[in-house]
Amino acid sequence: MLLLDKALGISSNHALQAARRLFNAEKAGHTGTLDPLATGLLPLCFGEATKFSGELLDADKRYVATVQLGVTTDTADAEGMVLERRPVDVSRDSAAAVMEAFVGEIEQVPPMHSALKRDGKPLYEYARAGIELERATRRVSIHELRLLEWMADPAGDRFVFEVCCSKGTYVRTLAADIGARLGCGAHLAALRRTGIGDLGATQAHSLEALAALSGDARDALLKPPDALLAGLSSACLDPDDSARLRQGQAVRWSAEGGTRLRVYDHEQRFIGLCRQSGDGWLRPQRLVAGV
Repeated sequence: MLLLDKALGISSNHALQAARRLFNAEKAGHTGTLDPLATGLLPLCFGEATKFSGELLDADKRYVATVQLGVTTDTADAEGMVLERRPVDVSRDSAAAVMEAFVGEIEQVPPMHSALKRDGKPLYEYARAGIELERATRRVSIHELRLLEWMADPAGDRFVFEVCCSKGTYVRTLAADIGARLGCGAHLAALRRTGIGDLGATQAHSLEALAALSGDARDALLKPPDALLAGLSSACLDPDDSARLRQGQAVRWSAEGGTRLRVYDHEQRFIGLCRQSGDGWLRPQRLVAGV
């Protein structure tokens, strides 16, 4: 698993394919996309780690966002067409006070320019065709939301906030909703993802930095597949149970029913992801090959 610092202006798939070539990986996948407008943490999985790439989809995310007040766009970000310009009469204190109201569980309407699908087709395809569809609200959680910086910009007032949120949160929608509550409108001017679960962008590497390294130095930056499961409890099995589990058999184990565990053998080699059943059995879910 590689922690990539995605650059501005490229898609997640472009970044994935470039990294795949650098590591000569036959099998590769990412753990959730970043828009071309966004930069920051994009964990990539190669080989056996792709079996666990979905583990980060449900994890909380952390972002640093720059908001442009007074301008609304049809995409709620800087890539969209300007819909309206309004005068800005907002102070730092009033913005901070409004933001407090968004902490907790909130309802969001997904943007039309998103990858959510309707009848097998992403919403952005309808949007590009000029079709506006009704979207149901979605409940998301804003765990933390704080104002980091207030800037006087020639094009209008801007501010920067940091947010820690649940999966499915659209930060550009959050920026637009804050602007609407402030009475002047707003859009997302820039976005950087700084964390996913326990993983942080400070550990990430850019494509340019990776390309400048030797093959051995690049390989040394890869993390093992179980780094994707770091938030789970672990179990260490004896040789007999390790052998049974590797063959896909359940083994006896004592843990709370429904618990998901990362499992290791007696030599601390990662075997895979298992789930504890209520009747005392540890059952394999996804196992690594060749161990």
